[in-house]
This record gives sequence, structure tokens and C-alpha cells, in this order.
Amino acid sequence: MIKNIFFCVLVLATMYSCKDAKADGSTETNTEVAEAVQPETKLRISLAQWSLNKELNGGTLDNLEFAAKASELGATGIEYVNQFFADKAEDQDYLDKMNKAAADAGVEQLLIMIDNEGDLGDPDTEKRNEAVDNHKKWVDAAAYLGCHSIRVNAFGKGTPEEVGAAAKDALGKLSAYGATKDINVIVENHGSYSSDGKWLTDVISSVGMDNCGTLPDFGNFCVKRKGGAQWDGDCIDEYDRYKGVEEMMPYAKGVSAKSHDFDSDGNETATDFKRMMDIVKASGYTGYVGIEYEGSNLGAEEGIIATRKLLEKYL
Repeated sequence: MIKNIFFCVLVLATMYSCKDAKADGSTETNTEVAEAVQPETKLRISLAQWSLNKELNGGTLDNLEFAAKASELGATGIEYVNQFFADKAEDQDYLDKMNKAAADAGVEQLLIMIDNEGDLGDPDTEKRNEAVDNHKKWVDAAAYLGCHSIRVNAFGKGTPEEVGAAAKDALGKLSAYGATKDINVIVENHGSYSSDGKWLTDVISSVGMDNCGTLPDFGNFCVKRKGGAQWDGDCIDEYDRYKGVEEMMPYAKGVSAKSHDFDSDGNETATDFKRMMDIVKASGYTGYVGIEYEGSNLGAEEGIIATRKLLEKYL
């Protein structure tokens, strides 16, 4: 009995007083060591602004109120969409208000999703270069807000080879500019060729720059829709979502946990979140996982909370 007590005291003393020496002579606690060998514990949850697009478009929520709302819903990071402050990219007074709102809410500003600034995969050189220039102001805005990335689209009209070559050129130019501001340029699987995991990763690989990467989305793997529509219409060619995310993770600078509907047990009905999170964690990724709720059966806040609870289950 006495030996057992002595042993327990010795173990506790070792746990709470000992530190391991680092190569530089400094020390780290056992907690730090545990975190180092369990990188999955570093995964955190963010909120993509598109989850509240109806409220933002409808005027019941302002862009400057988003940070506080995200914090209220349990997120510690936020992902903006440029549509909700489209004319403010170069307005430093407004960006200062965004910085203050995020600081007051205690959330980290992570990235800006960029739309409607031209096709970076346009085979027409003049139009493509114009699209690159249009995106540069958002690189500047992201840097001012302390974000790590802008999310762009690799859209264009032409054959897969033509659009791929054009996207490589544009992403290379934009990433070179982004590097001067310490900003990543990341592409989401967002329809058409970009929803083909191999096509997208081949493009990113061909750019060959550390700050050019991906934003894997758990959904958005429809490569072709009926009638050739970009967003609406029945999907007639869908890429395997698990294969696609696995292919994209080596280049990932963020992860988008897309959700629509949930069953009675709280599981997403179209995507196996456990399987997806196993893929994310197996890749060694340790950043934020962003909630992007796009369903209609639950209200936005209910859907966000349901997605957060599902992520927490597997983080």
C-alpha cells in the first residue's frame, strides 16, 4: 500500500514539475509535448459567411455584425465573402471597422472568398490578366485584415486542357503578388472543371508555389449539370467527394465543411462527416475547419449549430 502511494506521488511529481529540454536549451511542458504529438487537437472551427447569406442579403444582418454572430454561434475564426462588402476592398476606414468588430468578438479573420472579379481560367490572355488585376485589391484587403488567404475560382470556357493552362498562368501571377503580402491564393472545388479533384490538383501542382493551394469543400463536386448550367439544374456528372478531398488535402490551406440536411441522429445526410474528418486528420492538416451550411430545412443558425456539433464530435 505504501509502495503504491509512493509510486503515485512520484508519477504526479514527474507530470507536473518536469520539463523536457528543447534543442535550443529552452523547455516545454508536458502539455506542449502532448499537443506536439497530437496535432489533430489543434483543429479549430470557423464559420463561412455564406452560411448566413440570406440574412446578409436580406438586410437582417450586416457585414460588420458577422464577427459577433459567428462568436455567438461557437466559431473562433471567420471566413468572409467579398460579395457582402464588394465596394469596400480599398476603403481602409471600413476595413478598420471590420478589424475592430473581429477583435471585439474575439475571432480570427482567416480568408476572403472572392467572386465576380473575372475568370482566372479564361483562355483569352487579355481577359485573364484583367481578372488577375481585379483580384489584387482583395489580396491587399486580406493582408490588411490579417487573413492568411483569398479563395478564388478557376473558371473558364474551353477544353479542360485550355482552361487548366490558363488557370496555371493566372494563379501563378496572382500567387506571386500574394507572396509579396504574405497571402495564400487558394482554389475551391466550386463547379465545372474545378470540381474534378485530379484536374484541380494537377493545376495547383503545375503552379508549384507554396502559397498557391486549395480549399477542399465537402460538397461542390458536381462537374456537369443538365443544360450546362453553372449552379442550377440537376447534376449529371459528380466526382467522388471523398476521393476529391483526399486529393486536395496535401495542398489545403483551409477546409470547408459543407452541410445541407441532417438525420434524426444529427448526421449529415449526403456526406459522411466521420469519413471526411478522418481524411482531413490523416493528411496532417491542423488549421481551421469552416462551417458552411447551405440547407433550407433548418434555419441558418440552427443549421450552423447542427454542423458545429457534428464537427465537434469528430475533431
